[in-house]
Amino acid sequence: MHDWRMSWDGQQLAAQEAFTAAFPALDQSDPRCRCFGPTQRWDRPGEGSGKVCLDDHGRATAEFEDVPKEALGKAMAEVWGVGWFDEGADGFAQAEPGQYSYEDEQTYAEYHVDVLEDGLASFSISYVQIEDIVTILNALEEALAENRAA
Repeated sequence: MHDWRMSWDGQQLAAQEAFTAAFPALDQSDPRCRCFGPTQRWDRPGEGSGKVCLDDHGRATAEFEDVPKEALGKAMAEVWGVGWFDEGADGFAQAEPGQYSYEDEQTYAEYHVDVLEDGLASFSISYVQIEDIVTILNALEEALAENRAA
């Protein structure tokens, strides 16, 4: 049992390191969120805030709020292409305000995006593989960095 626990802890630490490498603003957090596993949070004025956590099944969840819609749109188009959520031909960067969702019945993953009236968006990606969260975190970090440089 001890060996299993050490391996599990190592996997969780490796996932957190991958999250932080992809999205450096993430910091360790207490208390843990509803995932009951390690939680990392971030908050950058003008760029949003949120958290990334692991559940006790090794799945990852990211919940971000008040992210610039253009940056989120660019990241999502890079990762999934345009139209996956029926957000329109130009993707989330140009999407109308509203709620967009997709649930994967095979993996139980859930994807929710709220496009707000003020040019911001919130999103939640739940119960996905660690590498999927790392991919979207990296794409979002790159899009936000481009906005910072502009």
